Amino acid sequence: MCKPLLKLLGAGVLVLAQAASAWAQADYPNRPVRMLVGFPPGQATDVVAREIAQKLTESMGQQFLVDNRPGAGGMVGSDLAAKAPADGYTLLMSSSGPLAVNPGLYSKLPYDPAKDFAPITLTAMVPLFLVANPSFPPNTVRELVAYAKANPGKVSYASGGNGVTNHLAMEMFKSVASVYMVHIPYRGGPPALTDLIGGQVSVMFETGPGALPFVKTGKLKALAVGSTARSSAVPSLPTVAESGLPGFDAVAWIGLLAPRGTPQAIITRLNTEVTRILKLPEIRERFLALGAEPVNNTPEQFGAYIQAETVKWGKAIKASGAKVD
Repeated sequence: MCKPLLKLLGAGVLVLAQAASAWAQADYPNRPVRMLVGFPPGQATDVVAREIAQKLTESMGQQFLVDNRPGAGGMVGSDLAAKAPADGYTLLMSSSGPLAVNPGLYSKLPYDPAKDFAPITLTAMVPLFLVANPSFPPNTVRELVAYAKANPGKVSYASGGNGVTNHLAMEMFKSVASVYMVHIPYRGGPPALTDLIGGQVSVMFETGPGALPFVKTGKLKALAVGSTARSSAVPSLPTVAESGLPGFDAVAWIGLLAPRGTPQAIITRLNTEVTRILKLPEIRERFLALGAEPVNNTPEQFGAYIQAETVKWGKAIKASGAKVD
């Protein structure tokens, strides 16, 4: 076969492949979409993922299925997403821990937050609440600091695992308050909260979606909120900063991503759909009731935000001396 004919056939195959790819993107989604979550059911990232997945299912005509893959502070789910096909049928709902905190805590990660993901949009800002077992004597931040100093090594705090945001938040708290408390890591927020309610541990930082339902039923008590401003969900609750530790700021965030290389047309469509969903009154009311603030931005803005947060948390980690390796 002559070379001109081979070139012509090659060009034809390329055109057909490009046309097929464009058609697949225009037809997206034409089968169920998996949304990976690196945390167990009931944790804030899972709650946000399920709310958005349900609305995407309704608007896009295919099932968006939440797939919980907890472990290693969200790294198990993140690693699965990083290595998934970049075709739009595997997404990742993740948070500040796996994407911005862990790079400063671990000397080596199985994925690269900056290179392995295509940001879609930020979805929620989630203040961390300082909560305790009702039988724990301190009722305020000042009382907790005084109690921990009077009982060194006798106060334990829970976290959702080594390296997750609520672990680092308490490390920051310990550093600023100059107190020592024993860290008890769990595989996610829900089992940590279960033991906190049961009195096996004394105190922890946890997101509103995880902690506030138990505060409202009296199974936990809230000492303060970690954000610089009071939470609209519990406006009477003081911040840690105004409770004697000025400048303290512990806020988690949640966002949607895809594997790097996912077609831009799919990224853009998902950004448009999720942005619309986050502006729905029922979604806003649901998030605010749980202590989360719905937010959104462009893929480019979300990528820049992740980079800025990585720098911020890296500085906080270095100052606190916290390490996991």
